[in-house]
Amino acid sequence: LIQASFHPDDRGRAVGLWSGFGGIGAAVGPFVGGWLVDGPGWRWVFLLNVPLALVCVPVALRHVPESADGKSHGRFDVLGAVLGALALALVTYALIEAQEGSVAVALTAVAGVAAGIAFGYVEKRRLDPMMPLDIFRSRQFTAVNLVTLCVYAAFGGFFFLAALQLQVVSGYSALAAGTALLPTTVLMLLFSARSGQLGELIGPRIPLTVGPLLCAAGMLLMLRVGPDASYVRDVLPALLVLGLGMVTLVAPLTATVMGSVDAARAGLASGINNAAARAAGLLAVAALPLLAGMGPEAYRSADAFNTAFRRAMPLCAVVLVAGAVLAFAFVRRPAPDCKRPECRMHGHVVSPPLERPPQPEPGSIAS
Repeated sequence: LIQASFHPDDRGRAVGLWSGFGGIGAAVGPFVGGWLVDGPGWRWVFLLNVPLALVCVPVALRHVPESADGKSHGRFDVLGAVLGALALALVTYALIEAQEGSVAVALTAVAGVAAGIAFGYVEKRRLDPMMPLDIFRSRQFTAVNLVTLCVYAAFGGFFFLAALQLQVVSGYSALAAGTALLPTTVLMLLFSARSGQLGELIGPRIPLTVGPLLCAAGMLLMLRVGPDASYVRDVLPALLVLGLGMVTLVAPLTATVMGSVDAARAGLASGINNAAARAAGLLAVAALPLLAGMGPEAYRSADAFNTAFRRAMPLCAVVLVAGAVLAFAFVRRPAPDCKRPECRMHGHVVSPPLERPPQPEPGSIAS
């Protein structure tokens, strides 16, 4: 939609704003969830989509321009969608129940992996796949999606566990814990658009390397949060560093994904990247308690949860560092939008070469 609605000169800022609001959506969840838990009850969380839909549907109908491809056949890849969703569901369930160690859980994990393999097989051979695998021939696109998996896996695990650490260990109410995480939201809202513009100016490699490292530092600073944690001294510095890292990387990440493929496939690229981010967060929330040794009893014991949290934050930081290494090694500035061999680039400005003025023919009189 951004590709279709905005002039190329405005897309960097538009992507930055869009990415900022996406980050806000993830960060504001604990705040809204805490208010619901302490107020009307947690079941109301499942009704949140109703008022949002009542706002979004008329706005979209009135203000979003049509961008459909008139040559598209319009068929939907039902089999691919079912296999993809089934693979995620089965693997997630197996990770959540893995501590039981039962045969049924093992079979569920095997079935999930098999569904994932079948998804790849189907997508490779269908004429109209939901996720054309040839899009991953772009080294830049593949690298940025791997960075996305690392970054959003860490984010998913952090926001899930940090809100609980503040409640179970530090004694915050659900609403107070959600409110405590709002600095990341404020930073994303204020600076994401400028981050998108900066990414266009200097290229994506530096933001996608520095951003995850800042986020990793913020998560390690959360190790200071314990039973007697001070918000100003212990919690806030960690969230400010984390928020700066999110501001640095989120908008350039999205812009780089869309810039790594042909303009006609920008929507597909964005969709795949969003799916990667959501799947990474889902799997992280399912797997991180298992990796940190967090059993069901940990949620009722401050000591047990604090021990597991101190194992989980370094794991999130390691995943972020891996994302930074991938970005530094494989992400490059997108090629200039000029396919003619005679184009030259200097100082990030693309132009055709200077042409010699026409020469007079022999024997003619030059005027």
